[in-house]
Amino acid sequence: MESAVTRVEFEDVQIAYRDSGATGGHLYSDIPVMLVHGMGGDGHTWDRFATQLVRRGRRVIIPDLRGHGRSGHTASYRFPEFGADLLRLCDRLELETVDLVGHSLGGYAISWLAMERPQLVRRLVIEEQPLPLRSGDEQMRFTRRLPSIPELWHATTSVIRHPRAVLAFDRSMTGMALEQFRKPYPEWWEGLSDITAPTLFLRGGPGGMVDPDKLEQMCASLPDCTVRTFGCGHSIHRDRYHRFEAEVLPFLGQ
Repeated sequence: MESAVTRVEFEDVQIAYRDSGATGGHLYSDIPVMLVHGMGGDGHTWDRFATQLVRRGRRVIIPDLRGHGRSGHTASYRFPEFGADLLRLCDRLELETVDLVGHSLGGYAISWLAMERPQLVRRLVIEEQPLPLRSGDEQMRFTRRLPSIPELWHATTSVIRHPRAVLAFDRSMTGMALEQFRKPYPEWWEGLSDITAPTLFLRGGPGGMVDPDKLEQMCASLPDCTVRTFGCGHSIHRDRYHRFEAEVLPFLGQ
């Protein structure tokens, strides 16, 4: 998706985003789709999928999370802050309704937004969000399958195509993120019941980062949740793009 980068100043951080603008000609032309990347990347990871959405008449908004891409670095990288930035962006753009798609860390951000402002969100797509601990008695479980040759190839070529994402990433957030992953996050679990949007959760299977037991608990807390499992690793929209598109486009009403 080719569009100019716009930057907005909030109290504690500058957030950069791209906006395709209104297009028309689709049932949901007036409902933007916001695509949110994972940790260490930037919004360009969505370019291929964004192009398809725009061709179908959807407005697409792609932010760079704080500490990523063209957005500013800051002293704090708490999971709720990523979601709060997105909510402030929605308010700045005067959005009344939005569809949200988020990968990994982006999944935390969009799920927080859907909890905080449920009436704003029409559809919620969460891709490979590592689910947090509910209490101090649990252990974080990730699978250990080595990446396949195609997955390694896609990852390597992604770095070559978009080296800015690697260079711009604020590595100081890594320790803070790991600390949050290891600590219980009961507030997130309690907030799930506030989400009203139909939710599509995409899990990467044996090579992903989603604990299947916690995923079952999450689905039990949501009023409308569908799970799709892919035979790949953590980045489904990159490594299994065609199936990703086949699952997500109909869910978004394409």
